Amino acid sequence: MKNSFELKMGSASVPFIIGVVVLVMSPLLKVDGRVPTTLEGPFEPVTVPLDKSFRGNAMDLPDTDPLVQRTVQGFEPEQISLSLSSSYASLWISWITGEFQIGDNIEALDPESVGSIVEYGRYGRTMSHRSKGYSLVYSQLYPFEGLQNYTSGIIHHVRLTGLKPNTLYQYRCGDPSLSAMSEVHYFRTMPESGPNSYPSRIAIVGDLGLTYNTTSTVDHMISNHPDLVLLVGDVSYANMYLTNGTGTNCYSCSFSDTPIHETYQPRWDYWGRYMQPLISNVPIMVIEGNHELEEQAENKTFVAYSSRFAFPSEESGSSSTLYYSFNAGGIHFIMLGAYTSFDKSGEQYKWLEKDLASVEREVTPWLVATWHPPWYSTYTAHFREAECMRVEMEDLLYQYGVDIVFNGHVHAYERSNRVYNYTLDPCGPVYVTVGDGGNREKMAITHADEPGNCPEPSSTPDKLINGGLFCGFNFTSGPAQGQFCWDRQPDYSAIRESSFGHGILEVKNETHALWIWHRNQDYYGIAGDEIYIVRQPQKCPVKPKDP
Repeated sequence: MKNSFELKMGSASVPFIIGVVVLVMSPLLKVDGRVPTTLEGPFEPVTVPLDKSFRGNAMDLPDTDPLVQRTVQGFEPEQISLSLSSSYASLWISWITGEFQIGDNIEALDPESVGSIVEYGRYGRTMSHRSKGYSLVYSQLYPFEGLQNYTSGIIHHVRLTGLKPNTLYQYRCGDPSLSAMSEVHYFRTMPESGPNSYPSRIAIVGDLGLTYNTTSTVDHMISNHPDLVLLVGDVSYANMYLTNGTGTNCYSCSFSDTPIHETYQPRWDYWGRYMQPLISNVPIMVIEGNHELEEQAENKTFVAYSSRFAFPSEESGSSSTLYYSFNAGGIHFIMLGAYTSFDKSGEQYKWLEKDLASVEREVTPWLVATWHPPWYSTYTAHFREAECMRVEMEDLLYQYGVDIVFNGHVHAYERSNRVYNYTLDPCGPVYVTVGDGGNREKMAITHADEPGNCPEPSSTPDKLINGGLFCGFNFTSGPAQGQFCWDRQPDYSAIRESSFGHGILEVKNETHALWIWHRNQDYYGIAGDEIYIVRQPQKCPVKPKDP
């Protein structure tokens, strides 16, 4: 039986059906008219020609757009979102009450003045269960005269526990003592972890922002009826604005002399309002990108990111919101932070070792990792920028048999052949870059292997990643030996295309997962790229656990 409800995006109502969706497949990279598998690879590199007629509309939604305006009254909940805990049995519900303030004279709301209550129950029954959580308020403060400070509404996080697997629930949130409760919303829990138990569809998107391209991406994503959304960094792009609300497509170009990299925090509220129809019913799991750094007074960073979302950090043994893990059926997801220490002697690396060692592949056969900047990308933009992170962590991920890696940051699409240390390897992960969600920055269209496009090695380190330490030396072996870039599309790059879109991961069983990438300009069911990613646990044994 199918259960359905509506997701309302603006004035339109979009039917959201929990059931089976039939996709129309494109002929791209088909093998004898069928979807290829990684077992038939490695594939010859493909570059899809740039469609110059479709550049999209990279203009941000203005604050006057009905989709981002506040529609609730008083302390009624808004910006409602869901996120997973470490397993199917628990889930986080988050929302905001009260209005943000921005200006010279702001006074933070009292988090204790409004309760954090969720009433819930299985679909079709009474909402007789009640959970209580906690609340907080954060501020974005600047130690420079003339910059406007910001304080948020009251942010609530409530963790539900004791949930049944693969079950549809209904809920409402707020403070019943103030008659400030939300409308009824719905969510379906993840299936129980096991080798034959998986969510039907997981949407993967990066560098989303809040442009008219974003709305196209989200509309397409909704049409594919995901059970879970992974956002691999760069959320609201609030840091593309000054505190007075003036925005740009290139901050460093337009505001080269600002005393601190400013942000316009209301863009976070606009993003939360726009996304609510989707993420109040479908859990979203977020990892930080460079646009979430948002430095402020007292050298504080990542405050909005860490405050607005709930993370299963504590449940997964992490001491930070910048890295954590969770299970979704038979998949173990590792969310890594590229903008915090990843050195072998650091806390994140130690946590990662412990987390990987604890994974039971008989229970969660699939191991998927995500972080923001890609290790394997052939675009000029951000080329080999995260090389220091790769040098520190790649061996560990390879030894434990990570199957797929998802990244953003580069505003284009690219899927790799299985690769390890820049060499084709049947036991290496498949790397997928999906930084094409639709943000207002320009799309990546040039490739480092094209004549004249190889960047100077000294220009590639990012100061936000490991302090800008240089690790990207020339290749010492292989076709690019002695060079910083290949002189053709590298063997590890299976397909690349400059276009906005999102991807859907459908894990079928303990060895086969279907990956489908959708372009925004195509009809909803058409695939721009598709492949079965196949695990070979007998051929690629995982490093044994330490005794």
